Amino acid sequence: MAPPATLRGRAALALGIREDELGPAACGFAFFFFLFCGYFMLRPIRETMGIQAGVDQLQWLFTATFVAMLAVAPLFGWLSARVPRATLVSWVYAVFALAMAGFGAVLHLLPGSAWAARVFYVWLSVFNLFVVSIAWSLMADVFRMESAKRLFALIAAGASAGGLCGPLLGGLLAGALGPAGLLLLSALLLAATLPLKVRLLRWRAADRQETANDDMRRPIEGSILAGLSGVFRSRYLMGISLLVILLATLNTFLYMEQARLVADAFPDTAQRIRVFSVLDFTVQALSLLSQVFVTGRVAARLGLRFLLAAVPLAMAAGFLVLAAYPVFGVLAAVMIARRVGEYALIRPGREMLFTTVPPEDKYKTKNVIDTVVYRAGDAASGWVKAGVDMLGHGAALVALLGAAFALGAAAVGYALGRRADGD
Repeated sequence: MAPPATLRGRAALALGIREDELGPAACGFAFFFFLFCGYFMLRPIRETMGIQAGVDQLQWLFTATFVAMLAVAPLFGWLSARVPRATLVSWVYAVFALAMAGFGAVLHLLPGSAWAARVFYVWLSVFNLFVVSIAWSLMADVFRMESAKRLFALIAAGASAGGLCGPLLGGLLAGALGPAGLLLLSALLLAATLPLKVRLLRWRAADRQETANDDMRRPIEGSILAGLSGVFRSRYLMGISLLVILLATLNTFLYMEQARLVADAFPDTAQRIRVFSVLDFTVQALSLLSQVFVTGRVAARLGLRFLLAAVPLAMAAGFLVLAAYPVFGVLAAVMIARRVGEYALIRPGREMLFTTVPPEDKYKTKNVIDTVVYRAGDAASGWVKAGVDMLGHGAALVALLGAAFALGAAAVGYALGRRADGD
């Protein structure tokens, strides 16, 4: 077969997608770039404030975040039942942009306050999960499964590119703007996603014939608690919820060990910020390369079962190594491997699972799974981790438990992926 004659054709061939998909792929990439660039400018501040609030208090912060998610979920259900689906993202992002500006004022007026640090930590955790979940709901609404297998990794690469630029911008502008200025800049980047949403919805309208139940101009039917009850509506959604809880547990175990080892190894606040920034930069660079050149081709050839099972299996091995050598260098390597696998394989694969469900589940149930269920896993595993620490067996016992949870996540991920692949 002759190679494509146009530059667009050659670009599509290099990326493993169709030529007509270049435009929506670019819009999705830019959407997540702006979203994650703004968030990752603030992430080092959040991690530092988490330590400032007390490493031994992290389980309380996880619990507070879970409670906040429980409060936000019905509000989102109420809003989605009244606002047309086409404008739902705009409404939600406008609310968060205003809240971001308000927190900029709070951090400016109360620098060094432990309570301000705790509230900001919880709020940014809610913000991150909520706006990212809504963004992926939009993508699951725009793209069908066939296109999602080719495009979701490229779209997720926008998140990695934003994760690379965000810490760099934050480091360059922190001195001039301060936390309040960085929050305002992040609010502007959040607003920049909205014109891209409009272009994606135009492509969706041109790509399919809408039915009455799939009309983007209508609100999402169902009660304000439909998202919470929807988790138990099918074994498929319950399986996704279980996978999210197991993955959240792995993340929490590693995150709390990371906070403890960083606090011990780097007593200076500036050193801690640099360590977190280096880790974030490394993760995003490796994720970006994988998302652009590897994930889409792997999804097309090996299916979702590989995307969802390979990383938990690798994490089980990583936890066993950590059990034998519980030092910061080993933990950093395992943490990087987990996060790269999450961004490059698991997250695109998990979002593909929602392309086949009804609109109510794409937005309401998915949002509950991504926020409430995820943070419930965080909160529960945070207390489990604190209880294990009280036993006095150190990182080895935590690592062994992590390996067991990783094997469970691999089994659930494989089963979900096999069903989505149509086997």
